[in-house]
Amino acid sequence: MSEHESPAIRRVPEPDARADDARETRDRREAGPATAVRPDRPANARSGGAAGDAAAGPGQASIQTPVQAADAEPVRPSWFAPLLTVGIVLAALNLRPAITSLGALLEETRDGLGMSGSVAGVLTSVPPLCFAIFGVAAPRLARRFGPAAVVCAGMAAITAGLAVRPFADGTAVFLAASALTLAGIALTNVLLPVIVKRWFPDRVGSMTGLYSMAMALGTSAAAAVTVPMTGAMGGNWRAGLGLWAVLAAVAVVPWLPIARETRRRGAGTDQGSRAAKSGGRAERRPERRAGRRADGGDLGPNVLRSRTAWALACYFGFQATSAYITMGWMPQIFRDAGVSAGQAGLLLALTMVMGVPLAFVIPRLASRLPNQGVLVAGLGAFGLAGYAGLLLAPAAGAWAWAFLLGVSNCAFPLAITMIGLRARSAAGMVKLSAFAQSTGYLISIPGPLLVGVLYQRSGSWGLPIALMAALMVPQILFGIRAGRNRHIEDEAAGGGRRMRPVAAAD
Repeated sequence: MSEHESPAIRRVPEPDARADDARETRDRREAGPATAVRPDRPANARSGGAAGDAAAGPGQASIQTPVQAADAEPVRPSWFAPLLTVGIVLAALNLRPAITSLGALLEETRDGLGMSGSVAGVLTSVPPLCFAIFGVAAPRLARRFGPAAVVCAGMAAITAGLAVRPFADGTAVFLAASALTLAGIALTNVLLPVIVKRWFPDRVGSMTGLYSMAMALGTSAAAAVTVPMTGAMGGNWRAGLGLWAVLAAVAVVPWLPIARETRRRGAGTDQGSRAAKSGGRAERRPERRAGRRADGGDLGPNVLRSRTAWALACYFGFQATSAYITMGWMPQIFRDAGVSAGQAGLLLALTMVMGVPLAFVIPRLASRLPNQGVLVAGLGAFGLAGYAGLLLAPAAGAWAWAFLLGVSNCAFPLAITMIGLRARSAAGMVKLSAFAQSTGYLISIPGPLLVGVLYQRSGSWGLPIALMAALMVPQILFGIRAGRNRHIEDEAAGGGRRMRPVAAAD
């Protein structure tokens, strides 16, 4: 060590780690462009107390430990962030039109395919089931190919399914094409929050709000324009359904270069794999015992041991139950109260449109709060008030009740935002998103069916609306629990105890 170099700047590696550190340096030089140190993480927090690039003076070589190499994020091209933003918006626009467009043309589809009423009933309950089944595969696929590549494949699957559906000559082919579309939606559902957390860590709220707003816009647009567009094309229901494949195909285009860039210059994946072999001391940290790796290449924390993960899954499930009940039964409630069919459709459109502006505002607000419980309770109160109005005066205050329920249904972007806030690592984010959404969609399946059974047995809407209001209570309670300032990595490693940061632990 020269007299001009401080011990805080250059740290002589341990004798048994010199060969690994030399090989690490050589690999980084051969890989091409140097990695950029993230400004929000000081170098000494990654090197176990040794100063890194930020502390090195002019002309001094900084030493990167294996942990630093794993945590460093490659410098991305200038086009990457803007194109990724466009890709996220286009992907979100395509997450619901396949469902709402079919609902608008369900009667014509049934007649055209000779579909029985029972099969049509199964078809309407397939989306949450597919979301639960296929969403479970997202973490494994993301570890193998990267989240951007999987989203690109998901958009391609949506495009293929929507393109094949209009040409189906029987119910079996139609259901298979629908399942392919829903599989792509399920994978994208799970991984969009992961991508936002990974590449926009300082803008989780605003980016989540942006794609939630785009998703709400796609949902309401498909419900509103599918029938008029079908009429403009001669009333052919096949053309009306197939038209949405064009929008899905457009969404594939930006994800091709995004996936290629992330695969070619992955965020330290290869370096992280070598660091796992040579960084013995790093693996003894509490975060490593919890399964945390900065490169996201490991299995991640065990979400089954996290009470926050379970609370978030239940909250997601109950809010999905409320949303599917509203979309499926609210127009019928108004029509049975004497509201015309046209006005009932407008009331449902109002409920859906409320999600467009609020889906952008709520995530930004939630990301600035240490505890999101107050937002959970507020949205739940809107829902309880809306259900009370439906029970007492459904026709007299129809517009007010539709407005209140539209606000309450914005629990979805809040749940997505909390998924991003309750995990620290990329691996934890993938596991939590897949677990919360898959488990939540399973929870949501019986709700709409039970409402239909109660309505058929009782002949009125008193009991079904009472059930809707009763389900709002556990939604609020689980949401308040999930909104607490906790991280699943801490709970998986230490049973919910707060853990020290890496730098302090060293």
